Amino acid sequence: MAEQEGPESPRRSAGGRKMSLQRCETCGKEEAKYRCPRCMKYSCSLLCVKKHKLALSCNGVRDKTAFVSVNEFTDLNLLSDYRFLEDVGRTADAAARHPTMHSPTTKKLLYCLRNKARRCDIDLRTLPIGFTKRRENSTTFNCMEKKFYWHLKLVFPHCHAEYTLKGVPDDKTLADILKPYIDPVESDPVVCQRLKIYTVSPQSDVQILMKIENRKQNSVRYNELDASRSLLDNLKGKVIIEYPTLFVVLKTLKNDMVVLGQDASEPAENSDSESSSLSSMEEGEIRDSS
Repeated sequence: MAEQEGPESPRRSAGGRKMSLQRCETCGKEEAKYRCPRCMKYSCSLLCVKKHKLALSCNGVRDKTAFVSVNEFTDLNLLSDYRFLEDVGRTADAAARHPTMHSPTTKKLLYCLRNKARRCDIDLRTLPIGFTKRRENSTTFNCMEKKFYWHLKLVFPHCHAEYTLKGVPDDKTLADILKPYIDPVESDPVVCQRLKIYTVSPQSDVQILMKIENRKQNSVRYNELDASRSLLDNLKGKVIIEYPTLFVVLKTLKNDMVVLGQDASEPAENSDSESSSLSSMEEGEIRDSS
């Protein structure tokens, strides 16, 4: 006689696969069969996988640079970090061998761009060719108008949405830049629906943040920007790696972004202390945070 399965025994499918005890987080009806490597959401079918990717703007690719505390660090994390560093080494080596890297025209354009930014009190740093941000960056400087046209990324964490803007003039205020996205009257209907939580909130609740570069992974801080001032004024005195990325959050909703000087565990400090002057280092070089 076949042995009966006890109440504590794990349930198994007909093929012998151990079934998940988690419910699908998309439909909430079926037992989960899959787990997203990036956001760790459970899904029961390919349809629910696609729905969760669309709803959360998730690409399903594991974030190799996600912070892991010492208590949760395992041999698998160590192996992952080792392989990640190997991939970075190969990418940097391939970029160094790329013909464009040694092109006098490319070097001259990047030098001029960094030099113009320095005159505006902006510490602009560029990455080697082969890096994603270097490939994406479309920032230019118009010598006739004496004006930057920035490549800009807007991130709306509460809606898991990102938008990329090209050719944003540096004299445009942040409030005007955000109008097509969160203004209930001027925003695009499709965008307005996706960012509904922002459009129905008072403008006074909207907070614009920018990450401070060259800080340790477990000590990330953000600068709060002034929506009434121009993009150029907001970028002055700050370090920019390739192009600015602005995080639009709501003060009334909880988020894990700590604004510099507002953390009770640390005294307020000047964001300029995170960067050294360009005279002490090669322009465009990213300083080792160690």
